[in-house]
Amino acid sequence: MYSSGLLLVLLAAICAVNCEVYFEEEFKDDSWEKNWVYSEHPGKEFGKFLRTAGKFFNDEEADKGLKTSEDARFYALSTKFKPFSNADKPLVVQFSVKHEQNIDCGGGYLKVFDCSLNGKDLHGDSPYEIMFGPDICGPGTKKVHVIFSYKGKNHLINKEIRCKDDVYTHFYTLIVQPDNTYEVLIDNEKVESGSLEDDWDFLPPKQIKDPEAKRPEDWDERATIPDPDDTKPEDWDKPEHIPDPDATKPDDWDDEMDGEWEPPMVDNPEYKGEWKPKQIDNPAYKGVWKHPEIENPEYTADDKLYLRNEICSVGLDLWQVKAGTIFDNFLFTDDAEYAKEKAATVKATQDGEKKVKEAQDEEDRKKAEAEAKTEEAAKEEDEDEDDEEDNTLGDAEKVDPEDHDEL
Repeated sequence: MYSSGLLLVLLAAICAVNCEVYFEEEFKDDSWEKNWVYSEHPGKEFGKFLRTAGKFFNDEEADKGLKTSEDARFYALSTKFKPFSNADKPLVVQFSVKHEQNIDCGGGYLKVFDCSLNGKDLHGDSPYEIMFGPDICGPGTKKVHVIFSYKGKNHLINKEIRCKDDVYTHFYTLIVQPDNTYEVLIDNEKVESGSLEDDWDFLPPKQIKDPEAKRPEDWDERATIPDPDDTKPEDWDKPEHIPDPDATKPDDWDDEMDGEWEPPMVDNPEYKGEWKPKQIDNPAYKGVWKHPEIENPEYTADDKLYLRNEICSVGLDLWQVKAGTIFDNFLFTDDAEYAKEKAATVKATQDGEKKVKEAQDEEDRKKAEAEAKTEEAAKEEDEDEDDEEDNTLGDAEKVDPEDHDEL
């Protein structure tokens, strides 16, 4: 613990010289309540956040974050910081999410805004620069959203990135480079990467089908054709079904009552199906016609797809059916190595969480077993008392003749 703490101190000192940390929030105390703003947008029933490490943790104080506390609620909370731009520099957005409630449907993502955001009016349609993080709803939706705003329109990544769906802490990291490339990491492991232009539909396609081109009328795409010299054999046509030759009229069949008897129909073993001439190679075959393409006149390259001219705010704007998600370790920086070292604590955090949770689960199991035994013992005691009452009643019904002398 001491060595890892010393390492973080050294990293912070190095970063102070070589990189910029634009915003960092680890919710070390209750001062977050002064810096973060709840939305008051009308028409929504918003839930509240609590600062807590949850039910199981590695270090109770260090692991405290903001936890959604009310089921079936919208959540809208944001904070502002000194504006910055990622012009000609990497942009790293990182935070941790812990779905300790074993979430069934709800968001676990953040949104990045410019300075125009009014935190008290934050809602689902508030314009944002980036939306990033996990989203889970049922077995069909377990993905990481990576959405960028470009020229006033939101663009979702066209790749599927699966998020973590267990109950432990996970770090989500988005790295955007000034060469228009990106990486998505979960717990410091790269899960996706590529080109912004290739993996988002920011721009029209470079090439389009030539609107003037048309397939020639005599273009033949048939690889094979029926053999014109092939003829159907004279004995080909046979009925599909014939009367069963082995069937006999039942002895009790009455033609007057039952009508004229007819044998049941069976499959004809000589039936050959519909005749078709055999196929031969088509001498006129030219292959599948491909529509020629031309340069798209509407396409214009943009080497600034990565650029966010102003980043000024981060918020949690989401819906949860079942509350209990803990958000922590928010980080905006231009240094991927610094972010990597901050996220390197996740393994120790997860190990501690699993150890505590396993102990709690074992305690709950023992408690449940004890309660079950107590209930079973109480049930057996009730049954014994019922048996004693039955025996008492039975004795009372046994009458001694000497007790009735009135005769």
